Parts: sequence; structure tokens; C-alpha cells
Amino acid sequence: MSDLFTITAEPLAPTIESARKALKRYYGYDSFRPMQEDIIRNILAGKDTVVLMPTGGGKSICFQIPAVVSEGTCIVVSPLIALMKDQVEALKGNGIPAAYINSSVGQSEANDIARQAVGGQLKLLYVSPEKLLSEGFLQFLRRVNISLFAIDEAHCISSWGHDFRPEYTQLSALRRHFPGTPIMALTATADRLTKRDIITQLEMHEPRVFLSSFDRPNINLIVRPGQNRVDGVLDFIARHPGEPGIIYCLSRKQCETLCAKLTAKGLKAGHYHAGMTPLQRGKVQEAFLQDDLQVIVATIAFGMGIDKSNVRWVIHYNLPKNIEGYYQEIGRAGRDGAPATAVLFYSFADVMQMREMVTKDVPARQAQLNTAKLERMQQFAEAASCRRKILLNYFSESLGQDCNNCDICRNPPTTFDGTLIAQKALSAAARSRERVAINLLIDILRGMRNQAVLSGGYDQIKTYGAGSDLPYLDWYSYVHQMLNDGLFYIAYEEGYALKITERGQQVLKGQLTLNLKKFQPAEKAEKPTRASKKAAADAAAVFTGTPEARLFEQLRKLRKQIADEQGVPPYVVFSDATLQEMAVEQPSSRVAMLAVSGVGMKKFDTYGEAFIKVILEHGTPKAIPSEDAVEVAAPRPRAAAKSAASATDVNDSEDATFQLHRLGLSPEAIAERRGLVVSTVRQHLERAYAKGLDLRVHDFVTDSQLAEIVTARAQLGGEPALRDLFDHLREKYDYFQLRLAVLYHKRLRGQA
Repeated sequence: MSDLFTITAEPLAPTIESARKALKRYYGYDSFRPMQEDIIRNILAGKDTVVLMPTGGGKSICFQIPAVVSEGTCIVVSPLIALMKDQVEALKGNGIPAAYINSSVGQSEANDIARQAVGGQLKLLYVSPEKLLSEGFLQFLRRVNISLFAIDEAHCISSWGHDFRPEYTQLSALRRHFPGTPIMALTATADRLTKRDIITQLEMHEPRVFLSSFDRPNINLIVRPGQNRVDGVLDFIARHPGEPGIIYCLSRKQCETLCAKLTAKGLKAGHYHAGMTPLQRGKVQEAFLQDDLQVIVATIAFGMGIDKSNVRWVIHYNLPKNIEGYYQEIGRAGRDGAPATAVLFYSFADVMQMREMVTKDVPARQAQLNTAKLERMQQFAEAASCRRKILLNYFSESLGQDCNNCDICRNPPTTFDGTLIAQKALSAAARSRERVAINLLIDILRGMRNQAVLSGGYDQIKTYGAGSDLPYLDWYSYVHQMLNDGLFYIAYEEGYALKITERGQQVLKGQLTLNLKKFQPAEKAEKPTRASKKAAADAAAVFTGTPEARLFEQLRKLRKQIADEQGVPPYVVFSDATLQEMAVEQPSSRVAMLAVSGVGMKKFDTYGEAFIKVILEHGTPKAIPSEDAVEVAAPRPRAAAKSAASATDVNDSEDATFQLHRLGLSPEAIAERRGLVVSTVRQHLERAYAKGLDLRVHDFVTDSQLAEIVTARAQLGGEPALRDLFDHLREKYDYFQLRLAVLYHKRLRGQA
């Protein structure tokens, strides 16, 4: 028997302490993420559990660790072959015995896997719902000592969900056949109704529901006008050289056409859609997972459950049909926690096209639901307030302050005090006993005398006609802004009635004020000029000469070489986040390498020495004590030390700050890591840029902001003082932004 299957079962009553030890031994992490430990405690106590956690939030750990420390085998129900394959390869790479049975596995291999499961040699067995429910499989499972059932992508069980799959509705058979075995349901996207369906249809016994924050603060959210999309895509990729990404298109033809344009520009791109054969799709997906392709251009057929942790960006070429799907798709970027970007191209024509698609050949109830969800997606694209707040409000979560990592926060629109308008709408909803949908609420506010208003007696309520001074489109915009801001939610199961939230009650009672964006009809976006294109190209230069950046690239090459030799995706060896930490910390011993997050015992034994060798060949590693001996350097004379420090310490400190910036850390994160104040970090970055190093200026000042600052300088004439520029722009930008903009402009003109 292979040493892969030498894992030792824990005692009959595993503890959270044994779970922590398993986390360190097999995954290389020192502690659980928020909520993971509570989830694991609940399942180890034999209780049914529902986990609502965003993509990249660590859902898999929640059932994999209990499986490792418990007697028996965890049966994981997963909808996609690719997901099973990836997770099983990752588990084996960590030293955990796992396997999968689905349509891609031959009968002889399936028989071998079944014998291992019956013999207690597997900790996790992944199966598709179709296989699980096939004739004889449930009878086979009776011979297996099952520790728990984990239902992944559990939103597929609900007709209210965005990815309903009929075969999932039969999973209630698990409760009937295995009444004493705990069930864990996991999903990254579930609204209120979907969560209720999951619990009901799986016949769960008083499950504890764990709702993790859906906030993915590392993802930069951007919406761009729908004109000139190809140029926009090419410009974006030029700014992110070598970074893997996914582009989602509406149609198969779009996928192929855009992919051809990208490859014509020399990019390593492939397309993926349901019209391709399984073999063709498999080759493209494998090439992307292996980092042989940088870009996948795909329909939504691609990506569900793809466990590639180093996807750095996701582009939506067209408007998605609902927020659940959009959220899940952007969640495929930045799963390693490093900075990532989500770009959505939007035009009103997309709405019309998508409306036709979601209402064609479907029952009236489903068409109405699809239309309502599409309208919420449209309002997200047209938002006037923090986009992350809107996403989180949709999933019944509040964000206390603006995120400062979306295009709206970086360039907020002009707003006005809309508290009175909001109170009129909230009052009309309350006096209508929260039974009316958006259009009827607007009719009541505007004093319409149609059948729906009169038959409901709504012409008799106090706020009837209270908003007659505003046209329909204005009210439509303001009510949707209130939805986005969490004052209302839509009860789809009650005829799409608007319900007032606690936040809405606070606005209604005058306890909170509300700013609204003045409604303006959509206008065509300006086409990029030749000058703006050149400025974008100049800003796309990426600095790769820092020691950490060079080491990171060497480690990536080694990872790719090992992955190709073993036939696994590179991220199965180590994630980008782990390699970045290696590049910064430069571990040169077993103890130091095991201290890197993501390096467990199995992975160190398999890969550790090879990576240490590359680090040592790169240059002198940081002084980290080895496990065998600690060398104590002889003290230097104080005067000599002070003299050397005066010559090098400042530069070294600035270089260290800049290297962390190049690895994607924000000034706040750098300050926390280095024990500095943020203002000092900003000074370091500004000096680095002044020296000619290629700072990611657009992390701090957008193209439109740069243009505004440059225009203001021209209006003042000559070389205006920063104080004059600050006052002229009415304190809109801080001095750090102004100084970067001035340097940027000088570099474009060849003056710096």
C-alpha cells in the first residue's frame, strides 16, 4: 500500500485540538480562519450544519479537517468532475488519502476505490449526485463507515437559486438511508429563500447555520462603459502582464471571436463553451490550470468549483443575469487572498438582450423572478454608491463604511440629501402593509389611478400622491438606490413585495439620513483618445527588477516545472500567496520553511528542499534561526554600526516598502507588516516613484483623477505650489495623490 494511505485515524471522539494539529500537519496553517473552528466543532459533535461562505473563504477545510480527524470516510457530493479532480489532487498533495468516483472513472478503477472505502483506507470520497443516486450505490455506501456527508454547491438544490439542478432535489434520500449521519451543506451563494430550501429539502435536523461574511475586500470592483470593449480588455491585460484571468462572454460566438483577437495580439488565450466536445473543453481547462494559458474566454459553463487560487482578474464582457451568478464568478479571482480585480462592461443594450434571454420559453413565475433579479444586476451596474455595500446588502449583510476598493469609492458621484424622498417611499410601503412591488409603489407615490392602485384601496392612504412632483424614471432610480443601500429587500415569494429593513426603519423615523444620486439619463461614454491610450500604455509598465520580485518569478518557474513533471496544476504544489511569503521571508531551513503559511509536513517533505535551494541560489537569505543551531554574530563597534546604518538603513527601508508594494500589498498592509505609520509608507512609495521605479500609480489615482489634476495644474499655470493645487481642487485629493499625479505628468513629458 502506498504511503499516501498511512494517515492515522484519531480517537473515536476527536477534539478541536486534534483538528488544529491536523490543520498544521497537512495544510501548513497555524490557525483557522474566522468561523471555521466553530463550524468544525459543530460537525464533530455530530450535528447537521449549513455553511454559507464566499468563494475562497475556506469552505473545503470545514469538512476536510473533520474527515481527517474522525473515524471513517466523508462522502462529498460535488456537481463537477473538474472540481473533484482538483480537490482530490490537492488532498493527496497534502498527504490525505482521497478519491473520486464519477463518469470519468472506469469500472475497474471504481471497484478498487470502493474496496479502499470499505476497508477504511480513504478519508474522503467525492461523488457526483447522479452517481450517488444510481442503482446500487446507496447500498454500497451501507458497507462504508461514513463519518459525514458534505453537500458542496448546495444552492443547486433550490429552484430559487441561480444554478438549480433537478438531481440535487433527490438528495433527501441520504437522510432516509443514513438517519444518524451528520450532513453538512456548503455554498458560496445563497439568499434567504435558497437557504430555507437547502434545509427543507435535505431534511436536516435543527441545523446550525453559519453565515460568514461575504465580503471579499481583496477584489477591486470596477464597472466600465460597454463601448470599445475589445480595446478595454486589451488595455486591462496590458496593465496585468502574465497574470491569469477569465473573461466571461454571453455567447459561444463572442467567446471564439474575442479569443481570436487576443491570440492575434500574442496573448496565450483559449476559449471554452458548451458547444465544444468534452475532450476539447478538458484540454483548454487543463492548459489554464497548468498556467500554459494566461486567459480563458468562456461562457458561464466554465469555472464552477475551479480551484485555481492564483486567478488575478475576472472580466464580464456582458452584464450577468443576476447578482448571485456575478458574485460567484468574480469569486474565482483572488482566492489566495492577494489583490485581484473584477471588471464589468455594461450598456443598456445588454439589459434588453438579457431580458429577452431570461424570459424566453420559461414559465411566467420563473420569467418574473428572472426579470426582477436582472433589474437588481442592472442597478448594481448603474450604482451611485459603494458597489461592495450593494453586493453585501443583497446577501443580507451590512458594511459599516465604504470599501474604498471599487470605482465608485475612488471617484464618487455628486449626491444630494434624499432623506425626504426615501421617507416618502418608505411611508408608502409601510401604509401599504409592505404588500406592494416596486412599480405599484411608484404608482402610489405618483398618484396614479389605475386598476392595481384603486382595487387595493391605495388611493386612500396618506402618502398617496406624495411623490407626484417626480417622474417615473426618477422614482425608479431612487427606489433601486434604496434597495442597493439596504433600506428595502424584495420578498420574491410574496409577489415581489418590498419589505422594510431595520436600516429602512431608521431612515423612516429620522434616525438616519440618506444621500441619493440625482437621476440622469444614460449617455454614451467618450471614446478613448490617442493621448489617453498612450497614457494608459505608459502607466502599464511593470517593474520586475526588485530582489523579491525576481525570486518570486524563480519560485514560480520551479513550481511550474514540478507541476508539469507530476501532472498537477501549479497551485496544487504551492499557492501564489505562499510563494510571495517565501520571496519576502526567504526561509533557508526546515523550521523556517514550515513557518511559511501553506507549507505542511507532507509538502515540505515533497518539495521543501528544492525551493530552499532556489532561495539560497538567489542570494543571502534573511537571518532565521535553524533548528540545529543558532549562530550569534559578533557585535560591531557602535560608531561603525551607526555610520553604516546612516548610509544604508533608509534606502533599505524604502526598498523593503517598495518590494511589498510590488507584491500587491496596500500601504495600510505594508504599515502593519513593517510596524510603520501609513504616512511613512506613502513617503517611501513616493520617493521610489521619484527615483524612476514603476509604482502602480493607478492603485492611488485613477485615469480620470489624473486628468483632473493635470487640467487643474494647467489652469493655474507654471509650476503651482501643491497648496495652491490642493485649494484649487477644493481639497478633493490629498497631498500624496497630488504629488504622484505631478510626477506621473512629468514622466509622460520626459521631465522626470
